[in-house]
Amino acid sequence: MKAMLSQTVELPGANCGVCGYRTCDALAAELERKPDLINRCLTRAANVIEPADKAVSARSHIAEDLDRPAQDSRATLRDSLDREFDFYLEHFPEDPGPKEIIIPHNPMLTRELEISVGDLMVGRPLGMSCGCPITHCGVVVEVDRRTGVIVWCVTGPLGPRNKGFKDIGYYIAEGYEGLITDARVDIKIGMRYFFQPRRCMLQWRHSGLVNYINKSKDGLQVRLEGLWIG
Repeated sequence: MKAMLSQTVELPGANCGVCGYRTCDALAAELERKPDLINRCLTRAANVIEPADKAVSARSHIAEDLDRPAQDSRATLRDSLDREFDFYLEHFPEDPGPKEIIIPHNPMLTRELEISVGDLMVGRPLGMSCGCPITHCGVVVEVDRRTGVIVWCVTGPLGPRNKGFKDIGYYIAEGYEGLITDARVDIKIGMRYFFQPRRCMLQWRHSGLVNYINKSKDGLQVRLEGLWIG
């Protein structure tokens, strides 16, 4: 659940712990007394605390008009290393976090660890395609023990810390699935784009090829494969 403040935008609810607090709610409780702590939140560091009557909520431009042409005047999106990207990839409303398609470097672990839907896991992307230095934590939503492919929703570490987890070690990130609610370019199948997963702790841009698009009331449902970071 996202933590809400009376005088600021909402915190992401990722409970990643990077800010030094165990949960977003714990950080929110301190912000009333120490507003500058907002700068510790990687996903909200660029936002300025404002009175509630001046706060402007994010609008889903694509959801409002999925067929409108891209606007060249759209503000440029930049990651934490000042690199441009085309859109944020949001997670589906029914999911607890971004949906990632992965294969353990040892696919047999899927069977050996008896990975099942609902399991809490930890692991780190390794290799040429997606060598993220951060260990990921999440919950399994699909599993194919024949091929070793796992689909999980990446969340913060609070669940694994409190409930235990299965460690798959290094894995290959094969794809992302999520929503695009706003973009500075037209999104077309078969094209490669720079994007940033909304809850990326490092706020680094990724690159992926769109091979599935579906229009929905929430935005564009997409799948991106052939992932790269940078």
